[in-house]
Amino acid sequence: MAQIAEQPKTAPPPPRIGKQSDPCVMVIFGAAGDLTGRMLIPALYNLARAGLLSREFAVLGVARAQFSDEDFRKKVFDDIKTYCGDCVDDELWEWFSQRFYYLQGNFDDDNLYSRLKDALTKIDQTHSTHQNFFYYLAVAPNFFGPIVQRLAAAGLMDQSNNHWRRVVIEKPFGHDLESAKALNQELLKVADEKQVYRIDHYLGKETVQNIMAFRFANGIFEPVWNRRYIDHVQISVAETVGVEGRGSYFDHAGTLRDMVPNHIMQLISLTAMEPPISFDANAVRDEQAKILHAIQPMSDEEVLSRTVRGQYGEGTEDGKRVPAYRGEEDVPPDTRTETFVAARA
Repeated sequence: MAQIAEQPKTAPPPPRIGKQSDPCVMVIFGAAGDLTGRMLIPALYNLARAGLLSREFAVLGVARAQFSDEDFRKKVFDDIKTYCGDCVDDELWEWFSQRFYYLQGNFDDDNLYSRLKDALTKIDQTHSTHQNFFYYLAVAPNFFGPIVQRLAAAGLMDQSNNHWRRVVIEKPFGHDLESAKALNQELLKVADEKQVYRIDHYLGKETVQNIMAFRFANGIFEPVWNRRYIDHVQISVAETVGVEGRGSYFDHAGTLRDMVPNHIMQLISLTAMEPPISFDANAVRDEQAKILHAIQPMSDEEVLSRTVRGQYGEGTEDGKRVPAYRGEEDVPPDTRTETFVAARA
């Protein structure tokens, strides 16, 4: 990792709506990947633009790719230009970019975590982040448990002396019930439940966040939002992009595991749940859980009549020819993995 520069004097713009974040360092495992460039970096930049990032904030990217700090900052700039459009403000970018650092290494190498600890100590001293660190695992699922175990072994999950440590885990959280339980047990051996955030990034979408307000604060819809007046609800998640270089992951997961147990189940439960006693996280979760318990499991025969699976063929998107799923990179030509799934619950 290159030498850490002196902290710039400029800061994010002061006007903001919402609570500004605590001082902290965000460590992104998988910092060179698609999820980081497409989702995380633009989200962080928009938070900075809204004045919602603390002045005492920094990002440390960790991945196998060979980058210097400056290489990583250039990639961050390119990602913002690509996914945020013409929104780059020179003064804000100067403040934002100087908070990005990079550490190269393999996630299964114990030496990486000792170097990570040293790097975090330096960044914390430079940006006064109060030793608050959170680790975002934008990596393949087989790394979730090993990374958290190695973080704990290096003392990087320790929350003594009034600082906090958190780990954010992307989907898929296991590939079935048993593997999800096993991963949970693996994590809770070295971390407290309140340190673990199992994230569903669909919950950050503005429309999803507005569902509860639309339902429960709307005098027109709330009284008729029930089975007496609604015949059925159809939830469609239609995407315009294909696999785009994620074939090795996607062909192992498929659309059913990739979308239904997480994103779509969240939407179903938010749409169908009873009013919670408050908007406290636990109260909302309890009402969502009641919906999931109420969905009847399908028998083998019902699966045949109530579900559909398929794959996309070649076609055009925005006037450009795009390949069929079986023609995508890293996808076997005879794969039976579904890219489309429909089910009636």
